[in-house]
Amino acid sequence: MPPHSAPRWTLHVAAALLASFAVAGCEVTVTEPGATSTASKGTSSTRTGDEARKRLAELTVAKAGSMRGYSREKFPHWRSAGSNCDVRDTVLKRDGTKVKVSGCNVVAGTWVSAYDGDKITDPAKVDIDHMVPLANAWRSGAATWTTDRRGDFANDLDDPQLVAVSAASNRSKGDQDPSTWKPERTASWCQYAQDWVAVKSKWKLTVTTAEKSALTDMLEKCR
Repeated sequence: MPPHSAPRWTLHVAAALLASFAVAGCEVTVTEPGATSTASKGTSSTRTGDEARKRLAELTVAKAGSMRGYSREKFPHWRSAGSNCDVRDTVLKRDGTKVKVSGCNVVAGTWVSAYDGDKITDPAKVDIDHMVPLANAWRSGAATWTTDRRGDFANDLDDPQLVAVSAASNRSKGDQDPSTWKPERTASWCQYAQDWVAVKSKWKLTVTTAEKSALTDMLEKCR
């Protein structure tokens, strides 16, 4: 996925604490307490391996659809997001620690990529990954959606769909599903599989046989 496209593992969702104000009043340093779980990331996220297995069993298994007609432009992002410039800035602010903003732009902070453990201190070098890639969503049901619905999916902040990660891991993942790509950190597999299933379940997307098998194996890490 491109650098600006898109964890429960690196989420920092707690209420922002205003730490300091610039003299001009336009810059603010925001510190958000760290967390090791993204359970509060989205209302539809699965919270246990058993729940994820149940949801996975309920997903429709189907062959991957055609990529005919696909383009990222059919999933408009990033949307404006109130006090933040856009959804990208919202995720950067949410997933980082000691985040500093200028106006509505995130200009500094620290991010730990759940996929490979990389520590990043330059927001421009952080990618926002779509947990279920846009192209994968297209192949598993989104091709029939309206552009507005695809935009809702691409900007989904209510579910574990958007994750701040390293550019290297995001580009390595591309549009692959868990049958062909898994995070480098095996310790993240349980949460990754739970999040993937949560998104596919919420948006009623299909899974392939290989994808379901890989997710089943990854959920074994939840024991």
